Amino acid sequence: MTTKQRLLSLDIVRGITVAGMILVNNGHGHAFEMLRHAKWNGLSASDFVFPFFLFIMGVSIFLSYSRRGFTLTRANFGKIVKRTLLLILIGIAINWIDKLLYTDFVTSFEELRFWAVLQRIALCYFFVSLFALTVNHRYTMPVAIGLLVVYTVIVLLGGGYVNEREQNILYIVDEYIFGYNHLYHYQAVDPEGLVSTLSAMTNVLFGFYCARRMSRARDIDGKVIAFFTVGALLTFAGFLFQFGLPFNKRIWSPSFACVTSGFCALLTGLVMKWIDGDGRRGPWVSFFEVFGINALILYVSSEFMAIIFGKLGINDGLYDLLLACIPDENFASLAYALTYVMMNWAIGYPLWRRRIIIKL
Repeated sequence: MTTKQRLLSLDIVRGITVAGMILVNNGHGHAFEMLRHAKWNGLSASDFVFPFFLFIMGVSIFLSYSRRGFTLTRANFGKIVKRTLLLILIGIAINWIDKLLYTDFVTSFEELRFWAVLQRIALCYFFVSLFALTVNHRYTMPVAIGLLVVYTVIVLLGGGYVNEREQNILYIVDEYIFGYNHLYHYQAVDPEGLVSTLSAMTNVLFGFYCARRMSRARDIDGKVIAFFTVGALLTFAGFLFQFGLPFNKRIWSPSFACVTSGFCALLTGLVMKWIDGDGRRGPWVSFFEVFGINALILYVSSEFMAIIFGKLGINDGLYDLLLACIPDENFASLAYALTYVMMNWAIGYPLWRRRIIIKL
């Protein structure tokens, strides 16, 4: 299997993930429960999309640096730092513009939330990239397990499962470092908090490990089996751990990290079998490839578009129009989210046709 074919499978899974992120982030009105994140303990379909993206990022990191020999050079390090800072700055810019449009200039800085999705992606990318270029890859799984063990100790001893800010170590650390005004205030803890990024990083390492296992296989069946094997083991581990460490996306519990990585590995193996093994093609492949080849830029565009739509009242008007045609609020909300996905697909389609890839 050629690198191009491998990347097609990867692009499709990444595209499914980004389309899913846009879908669940932009429901309007009363959405179906499965399109909402679990409020605390539990697992919803929408909870899978962000960890899926991190897992696929781990696969991409391995494939990218394998072509360069996994050598840490000044140029490579500079690119890692540049991309990390760019992701963090764009994430902060999204938060700032969102705050600025609803407050004044001074308040927008005084109450600016420092962390969000792109910032977590940036941290995970930075540390796993450095790992890829400086550490023997045989230690990938031990490092991932070690991070989960350390995080488990922090969660159990620090009241990580306590849904109260003052008693939860994850919130206490974030408040101490960033200050109350710069935190996420809608739940007890920031869902993209600093400490829980330790657990989120394991999703990237698990993806990296799967790509390493895949690279050793001689044919497509061996590569698919590599993903299926690791995916089955991680899924089993996740469901096993949840008896003592319940699934919780808000704190990115160890069981959550394992089960989401496991499901993404299984999905990647399945897509690889369909596309690269069986040669199945169709409109759905092209549709998700549009999102897959420009994943980050389309996610960023969706965030900025949502902010503008909200400020101008376009989202309310569009939802009311759909609700007039679809009386059920759940289906009207789903129709709105799907419409929003298609708007962003329309942005990415010309780039896909011209094979233009915008890298952040």
